[in-house]
Amino acid sequence: MFQVLFQLFNKKTLRNPPAFLRVSALMIALLLYGTTGFLYFELPNNPDLTWWDALWYTIVTLTTVGYGDFFPKSPGGRFFVGGPIMVFGIGLLGYALSLIASVLVTSKTKEIKGMSAFKFKDHLVLFNFAGLAKVERVLAELALDPAVGNVPVVLVDEDLEELPLELQKKGVHYVRGNPTRDNTLLRAGIDTAHHAVIMTRDATNPASDNLNLAIVLAIEGRAKKVNTVVECIDPGSEELLRKAGSDKIVCSSRFDAYFISQELLNPGIQEILGELLTVAVGQQFYLVPVNQAGTFADMAQRALQQGHLALGIHYNAKNFKLNPALSENVPVGAAVITIGPQRLERI
Repeated sequence: MFQVLFQLFNKKTLRNPPAFLRVSALMIALLLYGTTGFLYFELPNNPDLTWWDALWYTIVTLTTVGYGDFFPKSPGGRFFVGGPIMVFGIGLLGYALSLIASVLVTSKTKEIKGMSAFKFKDHLVLFNFAGLAKVERVLAELALDPAVGNVPVVLVDEDLEELPLELQKKGVHYVRGNPTRDNTLLRAGIDTAHHAVIMTRDATNPASDNLNLAIVLAIEGRAKKVNTVVECIDPGSEELLRKAGSDKIVCSSRFDAYFISQELLNPGIQEILGELLTVAVGQQFYLVPVNQAGTFADMAQRALQQGHLALGIHYNAKNFKLNPALSENVPVGAAVITIGPQRLERI
C-alpha cells in the first residue's frame, strides 16, 4: 500500500509538479542564491552584514522596490548576484502574479457558471430561475426585512448558462444542476440552510408543479428542518405539495383571481393590498409571536403600545381568526396578526 502511495506521489508531484509548487521552489532557490551570494561577495568589505540584511536586500531587489539601504559594491556582488536576481526575479514574480490572477479568474468563472460548491450556514436557497425581473423583485423584498435581509442567497437552476450580472452585483451565488439530485443540493449547502424558496420555472405550464413537487421531496429527504416556501400554478397541486412536506405554499393563479374580483367589487383595493404586501413602503402584515398569554384585548393593547394594530390570531397554518372577540384567549405559541411599520420580535 505504501509503495502504491509513493509511486502515485512520485508520478503526480515529483515528475510533474503543479505550477504553484514549481514557482515556490524557484522562489526559495532564488532567495537562497541571493542571500548567500550577497554575503559571500560583500561580507569581506562589510563585516557588519547579517543574514537578515542579505535576505532583505534579496527581497527588495526581487520585488523591484530598491530602497537603496543595502546594495552590492563589489563587482562580483553586482554581476553575479544583483544582475541575476533582477532579471530572473522580475520574470518569476510576473509569472507568480499571473498564476494568482489565473486562479482568481478561474474561481470567479466557475462561480458565475454555477460550478462551485458553497458551505454557508442559515442561508437562503432559491430554486428555479423564473426570469430576472421576478427574481430581482423577490430579492428586493427579502433584502428589506432584517430577518433575512443579510443572509447569503444561493440560486439553483438546471438551465441557466451564467448568473446574470445584475444578480452578481447583489451578491447572489449560483449552483447549476438538477435541483432534485443530492449532489446539487449538497453543493448549494441545503443541509445547513434555513430557508428554501421554490419558484415556478414556467408560469404558463402547470406541469412545472411536478418539478417543484420533486424538489420538495428531495429537500425533505435531506433536510427536514429547512423552511420551504413553494410556488404552484394549479390549485389542485397544493395538497400534494403539503403532503410532500412543504411548509408554505403560494398558488399565484388563485391570488390573481382574488385580486381581479376584489378590484372590480372594491375599486382601489389593489393599491391598498399592494402596500400591505410589500416591505418597501408603508405598513405591512406581520405575525408576531405571543410571549405572554392573555385575551385578544390584552394583545391589542400591547400591539397599540408598539405602534401596531391587532387584526386577529394565528394559531397554525390552517387555523386563524380575524377580528375575534376581545375576550378570546390567546395562548403562548400562537401569533397575533398585526399591521405596522416594522417587524416586532414578540408581543
